[in-house]
Amino acid sequence: MNDSLEALQGEILDRIQRSNSEQELEQIRIDVLGRSGKLTLLLRGLREIAPEERPRQGERLNQLRRAVEVSLDGRIETVKEQAKAKALAEERVDITLPGSRPARGTSHPLTLVIDEIIDIFWGMGFEVARGPDTEDDYHNFEALNFPKDHPARDMQDTFFVSNEWVLRTHTSPVQIRTMETRKPPLQVVVPGAVYRHDDDATHSPMFHQVEGFMVDEAIAFSDLKGVLTSFLRQIFQGDFGVRFRPSFFPFTEPSAEIDIQCVICGGAGALSSGQTCRVCKASGWLEILGAGMIDPAVFKFVGYDPEKASGFAFGMGVERIAMLKYGIDDIRLFFQNDLRFLRQFS
Repeated sequence: MNDSLEALQGEILDRIQRSNSEQELEQIRIDVLGRSGKLTLLLRGLREIAPEERPRQGERLNQLRRAVEVSLDGRIETVKEQAKAKALAEERVDITLPGSRPARGTSHPLTLVIDEIIDIFWGMGFEVARGPDTEDDYHNFEALNFPKDHPARDMQDTFFVSNEWVLRTHTSPVQIRTMETRKPPLQVVVPGAVYRHDDDATHSPMFHQVEGFMVDEAIAFSDLKGVLTSFLRQIFQGDFGVRFRPSFFPFTEPSAEIDIQCVICGGAGALSSGQTCRVCKASGWLEILGAGMIDPAVFKFVGYDPEKASGFAFGMGVERIAMLKYGIDDIRLFFQNDLRFLRQFS
């Protein structure tokens, strides 16, 4: 039996040394040491030989198994090193070739517009304030002169978190929070996300606003007109006509809707091709934001004397301005994360 084991060992070790891949070596391991391998079967057969021969033969078989395992491990390391050396020799990188630049992210178009709006008002002396997206009823409605039965509180317009908490429907609550803790003079703009029950090509359930307000002594409607006219001509980069139309907001009196001459047709109502301007619907004007003088009732909520303090407030939709600046006809494009769309603003 010793002679046959010597022959088997020589055969196995020779086969191992002639193998040149990890797959071949794994097959040898299975053939010799697997559940049905040659050496495994010999070890199982020890129970069939004479008891006095078992220790000697068992020791000889274990020596053979250790020799095979050592040889396999050594050959595997050699094959791996050979494969690595071959890959390094054949797959050299030409370091003189120009590298490829990784793609760089860019600011979202809404972020670009918000930053531009803030920069313009910063240049006019306004500071930036921010507030929570989840607001209590008092700051979102009551302190802004919205009575309990006002339709804006209806669930068709407002996302209610609970009976007393809502996802803010405008950024105006920050106006109240700022005036509660500070005294005039104040010049503040408030960018942020707002939430309303609305979803179509021109409305989104989550969108962005910039609220602004100025409070001091003897602030007049003419100050409001001057600030907003200057802002609109800077944001749209042109000497466009601006008009103020009477309107109503619970927290301003008097109130106005502000229109700007259509930035697409220049106020003509028609394009150079003779086609009717679809953006302004041939009117020549675009509604752009709402504004007004802060209602004295609002000052009472924050402890200001309405006989001494006066001010104005305004609010604008960022998506509306971005759509006009960039010629976008569907608000949903801002939120679809389509890289083909977003890369146009790099």
